[in-house]
Amino acid sequence: MARETILAVDIGATTIKFGVIDADGHLVEEVLRMATPYPCSPRRLVDFITEQIAISGCSRVGVGFPGDLLEGLVVEPGNLSRPEGFTSEIDPSLHAEWRNTNLEQAFRTASRRDVRVVNDATLAALGCSEGAGNELVFTLGTGFGIALVVNGSLVKIRDVGAEQFLDGQSYDRMLGEFARSQDEVRWNGLLRRAVNNFVEEFSADTVHLGGGNSRRVDLTKFSDASYRIVVNDNDATLKGAVKLFDR
Repeated sequence: MARETILAVDIGATTIKFGVIDADGHLVEEVLRMATPYPCSPRRLVDFITEQIAISGCSRVGVGFPGDLLEGLVVEPGNLSRPEGFTSEIDPSLHAEWRNTNLEQAFRTASRRDVRVVNDATLAALGCSEGAGNELVFTLGTGFGIALVVNGSLVKIRDVGAEQFLDGQSYDRMLGEFARSQDEVRWNGLLRRAVNNFVEEFSADTVHLGGGNSRRVDLTKFSDASYRIVVNDNDATLKGAVKLFDR
């Protein structure tokens, strides 16, 4: 007997994507894209997404969150603590409101559904990985995220988005959408530099590029790379939601 469909939710700092997937991770309906609501407090986000969960009729929901989680609690909310989106400054009170929020439990209580929440780069890894060797999955969107998969198993690594990259600026700032929109040539050069650094750190054989800006990558920058590059479509992250229920 086929399992029920699952609602996959990919929360971005600009857009939230909703896709209904079957047991094999295939989309069965057109992906719905909605603007992320700002200011984005935990309660506002939960209410916003819970409404779509109810409309979907799905009893199981897999969510990718654009920040760092530890044992289910929000450690860093990424760009969601910026009251007007990624171009605005962090609001300390909003940031504090996000810290230690049990987002998974909040969704479960509000929706009365089986909801599972992971970092968005983790969800992307589940959707993109092929299951062999050391695979690094880069999520290129409003911010910048990475995940590591070794022989098909996720390996917990740090969230690098807020980490310093160059000139005192974070990876999110230098490799996110704002930086790309200002100077795409420079963005591509910095991306190659960052990818090389992480490939060396994690001894990766394969690099997956996903997220909305994966299509903007200049692949000629990687023509001499010692690793394999795979460009995934923008909806690959959603396909990883089914694997959250295989654990």
